[in-house]
Amino acid sequence: MNILPNVLPNIGKLYAIRFFHSLIPAYVIERLYWEERGMTIPLVVYAEIIYAASNVLLEVPTGMIADRWGRKRMLMLAAAMGCLEFLILLYASEFWHFALVVFLAAIGSSAASGAGDALLYDSLRSAGREGAFEKILGRLNSVDISSTILAALCGSLLAGRYGLEFNYWISLGSMLICLAVTFTLAEPPSAYREEQAVDRPMPMRTYWTASLRFFRRNPGVRLVVLSGMVTGAAINFVDEFWQTYLNRVGVPVVYFGLVSAAIFLCRLPGNLLAYKLKEVFGYRTLLSVVTAGVAAGFLVLSLSRGFEGLAALAFVCTLGGMIEPLASGYLHHRADSSMRATIGSFQSLGENAVVSIVGIGFGYFSSKMDIFGGFGFIAVVAFAFWIGFSATSRKVVR
Repeated sequence: MNILPNVLPNIGKLYAIRFFHSLIPAYVIERLYWEERGMTIPLVVYAEIIYAASNVLLEVPTGMIADRWGRKRMLMLAAAMGCLEFLILLYASEFWHFALVVFLAAIGSSAASGAGDALLYDSLRSAGREGAFEKILGRLNSVDISSTILAALCGSLLAGRYGLEFNYWISLGSMLICLAVTFTLAEPPSAYREEQAVDRPMPMRTYWTASLRFFRRNPGVRLVVLSGMVTGAAINFVDEFWQTYLNRVGVPVVYFGLVSAAIFLCRLPGNLLAYKLKEVFGYRTLLSVVTAGVAAGFLVLSLSRGFEGLAALAFVCTLGGMIEPLASGYLHHRADSSMRATIGSFQSLGENAVVSIVGIGFGYFSSKMDIFGGFGFIAVVAFAFWIGFSATSRKVVR
């Protein structure tokens, strides 16, 4: 008699993993530390290109591997890559050291992107609680946000008192704890049944074709996931350029840390309440409101030259906090367990592609009209998508 593992404790362990994975004070002083170790701005750009290219190439294959050989193994790999990343950085002094670091970071990011949500969903499903996926995912994201804020607030203080390198030792310790907890996860029983149901594992090419067929046959999933990609890409430009915007509207640098914490805090309500709002309004209405609201927020950001833009920034981040639980929940409720991580990786790959495509227009209009022109371009893209989503989602998104 085959005894399946008890996976319900996975939920609590995932909270711990998310907390320690985001408790990385090194990120607060990363650019200063890299510069101290000889990394000029062009070298940093080269490193970012290596990371982006590696992430695109590895995103879907790691999802396939997670479905075939286990989601726990991929999460262990992601945590191990994080440990190696900070260990190397503690002694890095040449460009190839940093190139190796970003390559390992790309492996870790792609390994975790599809496997984490897949393991969470199947763990809940094994206990008959898959309907709580959006609720739990929102809470996990909230733990991420809270841990990131804590790391940001403590990182600068620690660096000022003990030096930049001290933050990297703390980050390494945090990732080692994350790795240790990951070892204790249980593979969801559905993954075992899928593996034992066939005599020969599914060929890798089949994962690719089956995933594409899944999206082709589910127009509602395509629309919802695309809404997550567009909105997620828009929020990405807030994360990357909010400092530039604050500088242009005259906010003193001394307040940047406070604004950074506020930007993350604004995402908490959306993550925590998305599952409740979904039950009241449904996916279609809620996604339509979020997309329209994000577009309106970016329009205000593009037109504002004063402090009212800060309210728009907070508004955009608040709405953006809802999108990941909604889009991921809609996708995973309809995905097959045997391909769940692969399909999730397609979602992540798509968002990276949207960021790259939209980034071309953002860069062009920013060069012509400063950051305000870039945000205006984002507003046009978001409004255009909202119109398309409203016109086509009525019959296919439930």
